[in-house]
Amino acid sequence: MPPATVMTVSAPVRTPAHASTRQTPVRRLVVALLFVFSFLTIVDRVAISAAKPYMAVELGIDDVAFGLIFGIFALGYALFQIPSGWAADRVGPRAFLAFIVVAWSVFTGVTGAASTIPLLIGIRFLFGAAEAGIYPTASRAIYNWLPRRERGTAQGVLFVGSRLGAAFGLSVVSFIIAIVGWRGTFWLLSVAGFALAALWFAWFRNRPEENPRVSAAELAHIQNHDGEPRVAHRGAGASLWTADALLLALQYFASNFTFFIAFSWLLPYLHAHYGLSAAEAGAYASLPLYFGAIGNWVSGVLVDRIYRQGHWRRSRRLPAIAGFLLGAAGLLAAPSMPTVLGAVICFSIATFGVDMTLSPSWTACQDIAGPRTGVLSGSMNMFGNLGSFVSSITFPVLLQTTGSAATYFYVAAMLNVAAICCWWWLRPNRPSGATAS
Repeated sequence: MPPATVMTVSAPVRTPAHASTRQTPVRRLVVALLFVFSFLTIVDRVAISAAKPYMAVELGIDDVAFGLIFGIFALGYALFQIPSGWAADRVGPRAFLAFIVVAWSVFTGVTGAASTIPLLIGIRFLFGAAEAGIYPTASRAIYNWLPRRERGTAQGVLFVGSRLGAAFGLSVVSFIIAIVGWRGTFWLLSVAGFALAALWFAWFRNRPEENPRVSAAELAHIQNHDGEPRVAHRGAGASLWTADALLLALQYFASNFTFFIAFSWLLPYLHAHYGLSAAEAGAYASLPLYFGAIGNWVSGVLVDRIYRQGHWRRSRRLPAIAGFLLGAAGLLAAPSMPTVLGAVICFSIATFGVDMTLSPSWTACQDIAGPRTGVLSGSMNMFGNLGSFVSSITFPVLLQTTGSAATYFYVAAMLNVAAICCWWWLRPNRPSGATAS
């Protein structure tokens, strides 16, 4: 394997705004459309949490079996991250994103026809495999379309979409289920996915220079790297698994372990433990997701602002460490709250914190991997979703064993502290081929 070329990295300097005031904002429309994809993929993903009370009765599913149904999605999602990231780099985000949206929409619709537990488990695994490519592919599109100084905010906006989609899925979808039933709801979501995939394939182009709607001024702005440091990325035959990439993957395991409860067990737990109606539980369960949306936005803006001030490593490191500190604090406080509102607010603070780590994580993937962003971001997301899988299985087991959710929250808090250590050593601005110091 040929050695990777190492170049000296200098700190970035302040970059003035582009002189033109007539740039067509096509890149912003790209980010807006990716926001919609992120919104829909999570609505489709968490709809099963809103439908759980109805599905459990009709199909005879107990909580342990539902833990497997939640977890098998995360397993399929994790296992197909790297192949999906590779395909996004190889095929391009235009065709591949359209393909995976069609695929996951098929399995969303088929979920509405499930009649047995084994069939539902198989469907959810394939649904997870189909959804696996959404964020690595979106990250590759952001890499192609935005300069480094704008990617933090774009990644933040992307994950704001996921959190708002989850809030919608846990609250509004509950009302839709009450009107058309849980089967009809999955069929409606399937149709929405087909329509969005068609729009994306018709409008999007893999690179800004391929899109005739991009003006010369905007193209110059996207391609202007003045004042930005250059990094020698590893060649196609070299391994991306540096010490920094491994640290990035490990901290993402902790992030997803903490957050996945909001996508899976939070609503049914609140419904059963506090004796709430499905609508009340949905409203409470959506609160951490709104906090998460704000956390993503705040973090994305901070990443870009600190970067523009000339601090590349700090722009990734500080928001992430601050986020995990908030996450650990909220998780430790939640079990001691005597009311449902107090517990949910503490978990919302934790959600705000762990979601502050997403923009730094995904921009760090772009920093380290460059044109192989899809592969590395898929690898990181694979580790993260192994955390989701472990979370979805661990929560009901610990709850059933100890009779309390407190143990789960304490374990998640310890993982947040470990993630802080990962970020302390991680250097996303390290040239490829350098070793950890």
